[in-house]
Amino acid sequence: MRREIVIDAVGSESRVAIIEDGRLVELMNERSDDDRIVGDLYLGKVEAVLPGIQAAFVDIGTEKSAFLHVSDVSEVEEDDDDNGNGGRNGNRRNRKYPPIQDVIERGQELLVQVTKEPIGTKGPRVTTQVSLPGRFIVYMPDSRHVGVSRKIDDREERVRLRKMAREAIGKGQGGVIIRTVGEELTKKTLVAEFKSLRGTWEKVQRRVASMKAPASVHREATLTSGIIRDLFSEKIDSLTVDSEELAQEIKSYLGQVGPELIDRVKLYRGDVPIFDEFGIEEDIRAAFRRRVDLKSGGYIVIEHTEALVSVDVNTGRYTGRKDPAKTIIKTNLEAATEIGRQLRLRDIGGIIVCDFIDMDATEDRERVQHEMRSHLGRDRARSKVFSISDLGLLEISRQRVRPSLIQTATQPCPSCDGTGRVLAPDTIVRRLERALRRARSAGEKRDLTLRVHPEVALYLLEEEPRFLKRVSRELNIELDIRDDPLMGHDEYKLLAGPADTDVTGKYAVS
Repeated sequence: MRREIVIDAVGSESRVAIIEDGRLVELMNERSDDDRIVGDLYLGKVEAVLPGIQAAFVDIGTEKSAFLHVSDVSEVEEDDDDNGNGGRNGNRRNRKYPPIQDVIERGQELLVQVTKEPIGTKGPRVTTQVSLPGRFIVYMPDSRHVGVSRKIDDREERVRLRKMAREAIGKGQGGVIIRTVGEELTKKTLVAEFKSLRGTWEKVQRRVASMKAPASVHREATLTSGIIRDLFSEKIDSLTVDSEELAQEIKSYLGQVGPELIDRVKLYRGDVPIFDEFGIEEDIRAAFRRRVDLKSGGYIVIEHTEALVSVDVNTGRYTGRKDPAKTIIKTNLEAATEIGRQLRLRDIGGIIVCDFIDMDATEDRERVQHEMRSHLGRDRARSKVFSISDLGLLEISRQRVRPSLIQTATQPCPSCDGTGRVLAPDTIVRRLERALRRARSAGEKRDLTLRVHPEVALYLLEEEPRFLKRVSRELNIELDIRDDPLMGHDEYKLLAGPADTDVTGKYAVS
C-alpha cells in the first residue's frame, strides 16, 4: 500500500491530508485562530465533586469547565498503547477505584491534561495522569509501566524494546511506551529522547510551582509538527508540502531524528493549489454528503443522530448476474471498506451502527466483519468492531477525541433547524389556514396579507387556486398573498392592516 502525506500550508488554515493508494482517508486542519487543546497541560481548580457520577468539574480557564472522571484520577495499571495517553484508556469497566470524594476535594488545585476537545454542549475531558509524547516514546511521569505499541508484532523485538527501556530509564523516573515508529530503536536514541522529555516534565513542575489556577502550563505541538512526529516514518512513501519555509523546518527536524526520510520530503511549486493537484478537494466536498456511491453501483447512506451514527448499505443499481448471495456479499464487502474509510475521513466517533444487506451464511458475515476490522486496523483512533447481530446490524465504537468534520465545518440549517427536512407546501398551507382561523376567532377584523416563500405561492396558484377565495368567504376577511424569496421554504408571515403589522406570533401555532 502506498501512503502519502500532503500538506496545504498556504493561507490562514493549515490542512494535512493522509492518502492511501490514491484515496483520501484522513483530513486534519488547523486555523491560526484555532484553540486546539488536546494534549495541553493546565493547572486547574476543582469547582465541584459529584459522588453520584464519580466525577468532578475542574476550572482550567476555558469557556466550559473540564470533566474529570474518577478513572482518570486513580493510579491504574496501563495496557500497551500508541496514542500518546499512556495506555490508560483500556478496559476500565472491570477496574475498581476509590470514591472520588476520597481522592479530591472542592477548591483543590490539580495538574491536568486534556484528552478530549469540547464537543457540542460538553466541556473538555481531562486526566491527572500526564503523558508527554515524543517521536519514539511516550513518557509518563507518574507511572512505573514500560510497554510497547501493539502494532509492533514481532515478539522478540517487543521483548528487546521493553528490556532496553527498563534499563534506560531506571527506577523511580516514570514509565514509557515505545511507539510504533520506535521499532528497531537503539538505546542511544531512546536515552536521548527520554532525557529530553524528562527535562520538559521538570520545566512543567517548575511552572506549576509559580502559577495560580486556572492557568495554561504546557502546549502540545502544532498540528503539522505533531503529524511529522507521530506519523512520518518508513511506512510513509512521500510527504509533499506547498510551503518552502515549512519544508525546511521538516527537513531540519528529520535531520535530527530520521535523516533517512529527508529525501521523501517534496516541495510543491505548481500554480494549481496543492489539494486540487492531488484531487483532494473533491474528496473533501464528498465527505459532507449523506450518500456515498460504491464502484459496483451500490451505495451507503450516513446519518448523524444525537445518540449514534447510522450507516445503511444498499445494492442500488448493482444487481449482479445470477447468484443473489454473491451480489450481496460483494456489495457488503465493498461497503465495509468504504465505511471504514469514511469513519476516518469524517472523524466520526462514538457509536456507529451499520445496517448491511442481510446475509444468511455465517462465513459471509465473518468476512464482512474481518474486512471492517482490517481497515480500521490502520486507523489511529481506537475502535472496536462487534459481531453482526441477529437483526443484521454491525456495531462499532470509535474513539472520539475532537468534534467530527461535520461538526467543525458546518452548522445547523436555520430553515430546518438541523433536521435536514422542511415542511411541504401543502403542509404550510394547512398551517396558514389554521392561523387565519385563530386570527378570526380572536376578533382580527383588519385585512390580512400572507407572505410566503415563492414555492408555496406557486403551489397555491397551481394546486389550490380557490384557497384564498374560500377562506376569505368563510372567515369574512380580505386576504392577499405575496411571495418573498428571502423567506425560508416553510416560513410564513401574517401581516395585518395598511401598515402591514406582523401578527404572526399571535396566531401561528402548528
